Amino acid sequence: MSHAAGQGAAPQMTHTLPPLPYSFDALEPYIDAKTMEIHHDKHHGAYVTNLNKALEAHPDLQKLSVEELLAQINKVPENIRTAVRNNGGGHMNHSMFWKIMKKGFDTFTGEPGGDLGNAIKSAFGSFANFKTKFNQAGATRFGSGWAWLLFRDGKLVIESSANQDNPIMDGGKAFFGLDVWEHAYYLKYQNRRLEYIEAWWNVINWDQVAENYFHAK
Repeated sequence: MSHAAGQGAAPQMTHTLPPLPYSFDALEPYIDAKTMEIHHDKHHGAYVTNLNKALEAHPDLQKLSVEELLAQINKVPENIRTAVRNNGGGHMNHSMFWKIMKKGFDTFTGEPGGDLGNAIKSAFGSFANFKTKFNQAGATRFGSGWAWLLFRDGKLVIESSANQDNPIMDGGKAFFGLDVWEHAYYLKYQNRRLEYIEAWWNVINWDQVAENYFHAK
């Protein structure tokens, strides 16, 4: 991926593919190395390339972060809006997704503590109840999309969205999300989406999620 032209005060003119914070095989056996490689390098890479292409003739939009761009998606010119929505959403969603996963599993609890843990229990009754509802959001999302834990109107809620849409597009603040596109799991799990979802809980980086929660709040 090309990097921003120039240094210092010059605005960043291109969006770039963030490196994976771990090796392709770090999430084995839950998420296989080949899936991670294709998912990051090819799928996320293509979103970044296509987003930059869509913004080529719009220097005013090139100055915006992907979050700013998507928060005002309805102001983006109509002829590039779909490309920005799909590819900008794909870029933003995956940039978060890689960071909320890590090698290894907190065998002591397997769930978050602190403010995040308390907020989840307060909103959903228990962590187990939250997990059930979140799994359901991912499992029942028809076709491709995401399941999210987010703030909406100051409340902690679970939602799902189609394709690469992100809750930021309509005023939500998501800080935890699960990719349920088939390319995220098909090599290993084929059509067994629920099995993939269950396995995914073993690689959550709760420290990162807690940090995301703090910023979203």
